[in-house]
Amino acid sequence: MLDEKEEGAPEPLASRIRPDDLSGFFGQEHLLGDGKPLRRMLDGGAISSMVLWGPPGVGKTTLARMIARSTDARFVDFPAVTSGITEIRKVMSEAESERRRGKRTVLFVDEIHHFNKTQQDAFLPFVEKGSIILIGATTENPSFELNGALLSRCKVFVLRPLSKDDIIKILSRAVESPKGYGGYKVDIPEKAYRIIADFSKGDSRTALNTLETVLNYGDNGDGTITVTDGIIQDCTSRKSMLYDKNGEEHFQVISALHEAMRNSDADAALFWLARMLEGGEDPVWIARRIAHAAAEDVGLADPECLHVAMDAMEAARTIGHPECDIHLAMAAMFVCLSPKSNSVLTAYMAARDDARKHDSDPIPMAIRAGYTSLQKELGYGADYQYPHAAEDKITTMQCMPDSLVGKHYYRPTEQGLEKALKRRYEWILQWQKDYAGQTERFPHPDCRSEKKPKKR
Repeated sequence: MLDEKEEGAPEPLASRIRPDDLSGFFGQEHLLGDGKPLRRMLDGGAISSMVLWGPPGVGKTTLARMIARSTDARFVDFPAVTSGITEIRKVMSEAESERRRGKRTVLFVDEIHHFNKTQQDAFLPFVEKGSIILIGATTENPSFELNGALLSRCKVFVLRPLSKDDIIKILSRAVESPKGYGGYKVDIPEKAYRIIADFSKGDSRTALNTLETVLNYGDNGDGTITVTDGIIQDCTSRKSMLYDKNGEEHFQVISALHEAMRNSDADAALFWLARMLEGGEDPVWIARRIAHAAAEDVGLADPECLHVAMDAMEAARTIGHPECDIHLAMAAMFVCLSPKSNSVLTAYMAARDDARKHDSDPIPMAIRAGYTSLQKELGYGADYQYPHAAEDKITTMQCMPDSLVGKHYYRPTEQGLEKALKRRYEWILQWQKDYAGQTERFPHPDCRSEKKPKKR
């Protein structure tokens, strides 16, 4: 183990080797490569307020500090988690004083999504006046977490997880840098970098913390820190799922599951399902989405699919995780392997649009229920025709409002069981066309003799 050279807790490796300029910054080529937007902003010195959105450990804080240096501005690191309105006003007052002296302030707010609307609004006048250049960092979708007024004044840059090659470069730099372990003799196998990179899942902070642990537990008997396979295995054996069930990942992974089921990709569906369940997601919430997919994407092509999904939801409620996982897997695979039809969805959406436009159209008198004597006197249900009294179990009675007579929403497919339903639907439409205008009545409950109107 390394000897402590100073009393007290040493500064973490991730902080010690934080790069001062872009030469030591790895990753985010889509933003910092030649001619890319953030690189042009840095090179030109025309810095404006921005939000850096990305997962942990991808360089948001480091970039903010580099931006401050590029503008020769005063840098203020302002944590959202522990700060309130009082602290905001104090910092804003100091920034305004500096502005009068000709000095701009870069205010870096880590985890800005923790600020409520009132706290976010407190920044607005100072951003507008130019007292501060606000740089917010967040792991959450800013569209959901920041109010519109503040977001409209900030450019959003999306940072991506670091590649394994980027992580390996960062680890190598940490071992070689005088700020890291450059002053020690280190014997670490090349494969250790890749193992740590795999373990970190694109998070440089996790990678550096793991490297630090590995080197602290290395054999230092002869003045050389020797890292063995056993040490690497011990320090990377407890993996955690990269899944935030309360944040952006919560919605993106469930979307991935739904799209895989819709696309009949059973293997992908099982992967995304397992990723959520292993990450601690609520199995009932997953079951609701599977049931929704059964109705939306399978529908009448195989109505049994919805039954399977609802049974899985009941299992999730009554049995729970991990036993219900297999029920959810069964339901997800049933959705994947079933014939697909979204005809119910499209039919309902079209009907919903008309319902919103024609929400005041009167209900045809024939299908109104005459519960009271007054309703009957007004003609409610007077021309009602009872389908069961008709030979074909269908009548010419008008059930649509006058303005929508002849409107059809359902567009059946040839998929699975819906092929038979399509034939039935087409027969109904043709029957209605053949007997349109007939006035033969089939009053309820006269079912003793079945009648059929005359075909035109």
